Amino acid sequence: MGGRTFIVALTLGSALSLPLHAQAAQSAAATPSTTSPSTEPGSNLTVYLLTFGWGDVVWERFGHNAIWIRDRASGTDITYNWGMFDFNQPHFVWRFVTGDTRYWMEGIDLAAMLRYYKARNRSILSQELNFSPAQRLKLQQFVQWNALPQNKFYRYDYYRDNCSTRLRDALDHGLGGQLQTATVSRMTSGTYRWHTQRLMTGDIPLYTGITLALGHPADKPISVWDEMFLPVRMANDLRSVRISDSTGSQISLVRSESVLFTAGRAPEPSSPPNYLPLFVAVGIVVAALLVVLVRSAEGGHRAALFAATGLATLWSLIAGISGLALLFAWFFTKHYFMGRNENLMHFNPLSIVLVVLIPLSVYGLRAVSRAVRFAGFIAALSLFGFVAQGIPFFDQRNGEIIALALPINLAVWWTVYRLTFYRRTSLPSSAAL
Repeated sequence: MGGRTFIVALTLGSALSLPLHAQAAQSAAATPSTTSPSTEPGSNLTVYLLTFGWGDVVWERFGHNAIWIRDRASGTDITYNWGMFDFNQPHFVWRFVTGDTRYWMEGIDLAAMLRYYKARNRSILSQELNFSPAQRLKLQQFVQWNALPQNKFYRYDYYRDNCSTRLRDALDHGLGGQLQTATVSRMTSGTYRWHTQRLMTGDIPLYTGITLALGHPADKPISVWDEMFLPVRMANDLRSVRISDSTGSQISLVRSESVLFTAGRAPEPSSPPNYLPLFVAVGIVVAALLVVLVRSAEGGHRAALFAATGLATLWSLIAGISGLALLFAWFFTKHYFMGRNENLMHFNPLSIVLVVLIPLSVYGLRAVSRAVRFAGFIAALSLFGFVAQGIPFFDQRNGEIIALALPINLAVWWTVYRLTFYRRTSLPSSAAL
């Protein structure tokens, strides 16, 4: 992925990188093409796929890639990548929130690109692709056209139209559709959610937020073609792809490969972490704490009454705001994969009403029946969301969210019911409205 700092780093790096340029070019050409010199258009070109491993910040965790075209006639090594963005673009935050982020592609000198990713401690893999001279020329002409100011911008979609799928489509264009034909019908065992959770390993808040935000569409099985939204997976998948050459013979798409840099970090995880026990524990602990506080409050402890009321109200605030955000993402943004989100049954927008009703009913003994009904409805809907997991239409992979929210939603309803009952019976002169 890119950014303003990326642009600056590449600009500075290109002025200082001639030795690195020569070294990287020599390394990647360790197994150069053995074809004799030819005057056929495109014979002066060599096409490589560069894949950069995952990094530290969120947009680096998915990896990155670029097409590297070496032109021996002009003596240039240009990398083309579709991951450029700028935090200082007008309305960047709003466009990001609404799913209208503007990315662009750009051609960058090889040495500057390598210098940047080495400095970020990200592994670099180079794969020479078995394009014919005509296919190389076709690809070069396409990426040069795509890099023009009037053509380079596009609306970014995390899964269906990102920096890696744009690169995939460019390769497919050069191959005349052979890449899609070879991969679109081959299904994988993963989903968009599965891969995203896998790459969020080690960052529990981020893992939780993304698991909460992704809706039912993120659980659709994906093909090898779809899986290429991830650069590292694309590099792996291309190793098994075979295409037809000019004679009709089947050849490997990847001719050779070499590692240009090995990062001093662990490779990306091969599967998602098992955080379910943690979510179960947090949900049960919070629910149990509410039960303990309510029992203590019924014993006459004012501090426990205040704490139970406050905790139930705080959870309702968190759940309500989260639910409103999920509702907004579904109906008012272009984030397709945040639609049809069953987590709305567990982080309910109606919970925001309880932020007012809980303290009002417990301390003011007003709107008691309304508070109990609201809390009961929210708990019942959360329970339904759990039971309905066996129904095909309600089979979103949100076990962690259910494990966290269901015990607390049930405990909040029980808390409202018990505390309002206790307050009314302990203060017989008061009347609930």
